[in-house]
Amino acid sequence: MKIPFLDLRLINSQYQEELIQAARRVIESGWYLRGSEVGLFEHEFSSFCGTNFCIGVANGLDALSLIFRAWIELGVLSEGDEIIVPANTYIASILSITANNLKPILVEPNEETFNICPSKVRAAITTRTKAILAVHLYGQICEMSELSDISKQYNLLLVEDAAQAHGAMVENKRTGSWGDAAGFSFYPGKNLGALGDAGAVTTDDEVLAETIRSLANYGSDKKYVNAYQGVNSRLDEMQAALLRIKLKYLEKENEYRLNIAMKYNQNIENSKIKLPKLNALGSNYEHVFHIYPVRCNEREKLQDHLQKENIETIIHYPIPPHKQNAYKGNCWGHFPLTEQIHRDVLSLPIGPHLSEDAVDKVIEAVNSF
Repeated sequence: MKIPFLDLRLINSQYQEELIQAARRVIESGWYLRGSEVGLFEHEFSSFCGTNFCIGVANGLDALSLIFRAWIELGVLSEGDEIIVPANTYIASILSITANNLKPILVEPNEETFNICPSKVRAAITTRTKAILAVHLYGQICEMSELSDISKQYNLLLVEDAAQAHGAMVENKRTGSWGDAAGFSFYPGKNLGALGDAGAVTTDDEVLAETIRSLANYGSDKKYVNAYQGVNSRLDEMQAALLRIKLKYLEKENEYRLNIAMKYNQNIENSKIKLPKLNALGSNYEHVFHIYPVRCNEREKLQDHLQKENIETIIHYPIPPHKQNAYKGNCWGHFPLTEQIHRDVLSLPIGPHLSEDAVDKVIEAVNSF
């Protein structure tokens, strides 16, 4: 039995008839952009997250970039302002900052959670600091209460990169509703995945929401009248209709992911491997495990061993952003913990495509390494 890391065909086949009906509804409507499906999805997703507004955009990177761009247009941010961001993240988090000529200030993560460390954030604040970008990496929610307190104390904006954490909660409050704004990705492999690229911004700020909506539509909120030099970044009717179907099953799929993570944690027993901690910050944290990352200082040997057992794994991510050629020459500092994590981390299969037998096989294979 071969165990794939991800099987989108199998995941989406569960809802095939509903997805086909939704697609047919869009095709027969003859309306493919800025229509009722987008409006309904925005309402449903904002209700799910617990925010007043949701703006559908083309992808997750655009979601984050448009948040910062809107604040620049509104005079809240200026080019060169500092944005504190975790060094341990996917490069999109950093790209959203540098694309707006803002300055990323990288800080090390909490080793137990992989996420941005509040004490490191506090130590990095200067007179040029204007915002914190908290990344809920791997589907594990950050220490949002502490980050919220810091942002209020220093009058900073708080942004959530929730691309991997749809539905994660702490203190019964979901990702997307903690910060001044949040960016989501609906890339097909996410917990809430479209059948193509898609993204969204959530916020309670009406002026920010209207500005982002305008910027994403060529800078226009009235046809052929352009208030800004905007971009084309719109969620289309087809993806919105499909996301509406999949949103109905998100909590069930998140629960399934968490059950797999719990089973891994309870049954993987190998001294060479460090497992993620489900309750590193307390039982009130409800993670959604978009990815189940283990750490091993013999990662390549472990990955080769699992491949021989017909188990597919992925490295998230082999090169940290500050080491990428894209940012060659930037003197952002040294981040030994981040670099060690990127050398050690390996993602095991997790998701609604896995059977109980497949999970058992993964456990047996990891234990035999």
